[in-house]
Amino acid sequence: MISFLKTILIVLLIYFGLKFLFRLATPYLMRYISKKANQKFEEFFNTNSTAASHQQREGDISIDKMPSRNSRTANKVGEYVDYEEVE
Repeated sequence: MISFLKTILIVLLIYFGLKFLFRLATPYLMRYISKKANQKFEEFFNTNSTAASHQQREGDISIDKMPSRNSRTANKVGEYVDYEEVE
């Protein structure tokens, strides 16, 4: 019976100890994640803005791809069937 109580006590101590450590570590982990995300966003927007500024002047319009005319007919689901109600 005593070994069972010791086991339960050890499990509870480990549980509460890990819970306490996670509470202490969470702010540091969140700061690290937010800094990394901020760096990724800055890299993404800096590379895109510099590449776009070299290619076009401000106010210019460019169209990369024109939609094909067959795309409207390819999106049809089925054929319309007229029906009459039967009573």
